Amino acid sequence: MTGETAEQQQATQRAPSLTRRVLRNVLVPLALTWMVGAVIALVIANYFSEQAFDRGMLDDAYALSANVQAGERGIELLLTPREVATVLFDQVDKVYFAVQRLDGTLISGQAGLNAPLPVDGSRYRFSDIDYEGSALRAVVLEHDAEPDLSMPYRVIIAQTTLSRTALVRQLLGYALAPQILLLVLLAVWLWYGIRSDLRPLADLQRALDRRDVHDLSPVQVAQTSRELQRLGNAVNSLFERLGQSVQAQREFVGNVAHELRTPLAGIRALAEYGLAQHDTNVWREQLERVSERQARASHLIDQLLALALAEEARTELKRVPVRLDVLAEQTVLRHLARADARGVDLGARGLDDGVVVYANEALVEGILDNLIDNALRYGGRTITVELAGRTLSVIDDGPGIPIEAQRDLMQRWAQGPAGEKLGQGSGLGLSIVSRYAELLGAELRLEAAEPTGLRVSVAFGEVA
Repeated sequence: MTGETAEQQQATQRAPSLTRRVLRNVLVPLALTWMVGAVIALVIANYFSEQAFDRGMLDDAYALSANVQAGERGIELLLTPREVATVLFDQVDKVYFAVQRLDGTLISGQAGLNAPLPVDGSRYRFSDIDYEGSALRAVVLEHDAEPDLSMPYRVIIAQTTLSRTALVRQLLGYALAPQILLLVLLAVWLWYGIRSDLRPLADLQRALDRRDVHDLSPVQVAQTSRELQRLGNAVNSLFERLGQSVQAQREFVGNVAHELRTPLAGIRALAEYGLAQHDTNVWREQLERVSERQARASHLIDQLLALALAEEARTELKRVPVRLDVLAEQTVLRHLARADARGVDLGARGLDDGVVVYANEALVEGILDNLIDNALRYGGRTITVELAGRTLSVIDDGPGIPIEAQRDLMQRWAQGPAGEKLGQGSGLGLSIVSRYAELLGAELRLEAAEPTGLRVSVAFGEVA
């Protein structure tokens, strides 16, 4: 069942389908390319057809010139009107002609038929003219003075452009019609092909819509293409990470409920016992024990919040230059009162030299706070915070941790051996330190101190 809102559904309906977008992105450039090619082909075809028609008119002009001779009355055309009509016959176009002296005097043909004269030493020239309200294509052929003629003359042939126009239309029709048909067939073929290729994607979308919110099992994706296979792998990988996250949260919540149940039940039992007594000394004793249990529960909640901060910092971690010596000194001063109250000698060494690392100040403080807190709870009578280069260490003279238990203690809820002081906490301190060090790209080491005790060191990397 889909979780889309009405606005999301409307937006989805307004958005173009992937099939149409792919089809448009393929056909539009193809159609534009085809149109440009068709126009270029049409221009070239029109040019060469014009050349053929013009060459035919020029041949007609030369045919008339062959029948122009000098007679008794000067230059004259030897052909009769019937013979001229035979020479210039055309089934479609109407043909006009004129034989003129170079001064424009008409020798034979249609009066008033004029066209631009040849230039740059050329004997003929083609041009478009208007004669008696009709658009004509004309050629002017000039003959200079020849031995058997008394003076030069020119021949003008002009005709309508019906044949030319009809030929261009035929070329356009024969060129465009098959290509349009092929374009339509290509569009249909692409439409079905693209829809067929994208059908597994629609199947995946429908499968995800019908899936229950708690179902994080892998989806089945048709292996029709490499891209679809990658998408299916990405979705299944996301489901796997979500499943691990959900499982971790369930375990975390269950462990939190279990760990908080004990101190809260103890506080309730102490309070109920105290309320049932009438001796003020018993009340005071019970209140002190309630306060102690409350402090332990409060400390556990602080550690749980620290773990939540570590998970959030995974994606939002901001690193800045941090002075380790200043931060270590401030943290030691902050814990001095508590150490004095417990009779523990808390000190520091190696803080004289300024050491800068590229880290997150809150996480570094969290590391020091948890290490000092662990040392105060489970260490001996002396605790030392040491800074050597970019390595920050907390050393105590307590019982230490067996080598075989060190790796386990970096996991959540892991504790020391039962019955010992080390096994009385919630098992979160070193887990928080380990997670913070991982986020900061630092190395966490647990080593035996000399002569007894534990050294926990965090080695930071180079300043970026």
